[in-house]
Amino acid sequence: MNKQKVSIEHKYRGSIELPDNKYAKDVFFRIKQAYANHENMGTHLIFSKNKLCQLRNYQRGSAVTELENIDLYIEMGEILGFNTDDAKKLKNSILFINDKAHTSFNIKKRIRLSNKQKRSKTDKRYMFWDIENFSNISSIFNDLIEPYEIEDENIFMAANPDSLYLKRSEWEANLFDYGKTLNSFNFIKCDHGKNVADDVLLEEFKKLKLQNADIYMMTFDRELKERFVEATHPSNNLYIMGK
Repeated sequence: MNKQKVSIEHKYRGSIELPDNKYAKDVFFRIKQAYANHENMGTHLIFSKNKLCQLRNYQRGSAVTELENIDLYIEMGEILGFNTDDAKKLKNSILFINDKAHTSFNIKKRIRLSNKQKRSKTDKRYMFWDIENFSNISSIFNDLIEPYEIEDENIFMAANPDSLYLKRSEWEANLFDYGKTLNSFNFIKCDHGKNVADDVLLEEFKKLKLQNADIYMMTFDRELKERFVEATHPSNNLYIMGK
């Protein structure tokens, strides 16, 4: 961290440690200048309007940099004596949103290696996601996609027309928090009748003829789980949701 003196009109008011991020110094001088000019203090000095809107949703990386700069603003408020209630409220909101996203449903504790007793060495990662049967998007990203760095092109999703009509806006809104849409992945809109989402996902899986891969099958459907176990090559590690 970089220590900075807080002086207003040549009068020393205290010192503060700047966090080690590329925005901290700009934030520091913006706050100091606004206070010296008797401007309205507030979180608009830390973030743009667009960024403040983004912070109402989950932030990739849990908004570590943003929280550091909010703390910087609060500490300067203590030194200079201006009110920082809005910043404290924003900080608590960010912490709540990101904590909720991480703890709402812990997939890591529930996935099981389902096709053998001991995992084997692999060099690829794939996901087959029955989104209409398992639509907990934040947990999928926080517990699997981001930690295991599963590439967008290796994620396969499918949905039937009725589910897509009813839930698309909800799915897209949740995916937006991660900078994605349904079209970011191998998303298949199924037909009515026999061409249902379960069959489509299984056929895509079979066509790839995967070997030496970690495969994550995200569904609560028992029959689909069993069909994936039967179809997977012994060299793969097939992970499926437990009860």
